[in-house]
Amino acid sequence: MQSQLGLAHFWSQGDLITHAVSILLLLLSVASWMVIVRKTLGQWQAGRSHDRAMAAFWQAGSLPEAIEALKAEDKAGIYTHLAYAGALAVQAHEQNASRGIGAGVNVSEAVTRALRSQIVKSQTGIESGLTFLASVGSTAPFIGLFGTVWGIYHALVGLSGATTVVLDKVAGPVGEALIMTAAGLFVAIPAVLAYNAFTRANRITLALLDGFAHDLHAYLTTGTRAVGGLQLVGAARRA
Repeated sequence: MQSQLGLAHFWSQGDLITHAVSILLLLLSVASWMVIVRKTLGQWQAGRSHDRAMAAFWQAGSLPEAIEALKAEDKAGIYTHLAYAGALAVQAHEQNASRGIGAGVNVSEAVTRALRSQIVKSQTGIESGLTFLASVGSTAPFIGLFGTVWGIYHALVGLSGATTVVLDKVAGPVGEALIMTAAGLFVAIPAVLAYNAFTRANRITLALLDGFAHDLHAYLTTGTRAVGGLQLVGAARRA
């Protein structure tokens, strides 16, 4: 009986539906762990470089130098892109303040619009993969349960017509079918835990990004904001 309870025996006794469910759970598990590893590295880089990036930016002598220093320290790139967006908004406003539909917009409104747009873009990148983790966490148990129900049904069909039911003949197939439920939970639990952890970490990152946006807005609209002309545009294209 022990030899009948192994995964190899389960695979050999399964049909097309059982194999398809097993492969689907395996693919979901591999994909979710790839997302978990990628986002863990991204969160680690963002948290590790924040303090150094902010110090490098505010200690620089000019805005172009500050952006280059920020780019060197900001491994995730979210603060650098925000600084570029704000600086380019100031430059565009200075060059086109009297033309187009934005002629009546002051520099504060132009910078606010640019920073808000960039924060939305950064938020989209920061939250990428969370929908997939949530989907895996909510559907994997039901996929495993479907495999269990199908496996039990398949086992009962195999026993149909028998005059006597032996416990060894029932325990093996039913136990193998229940493996599908365990597989579904094995896939779902890490995805749910990772989703909750990343959601909290993203809130902290977005709060830091929003704080930097407020400080940057104050500097660009009230402080010295020479943007370096074409030098800044070229730096933005290299980012």
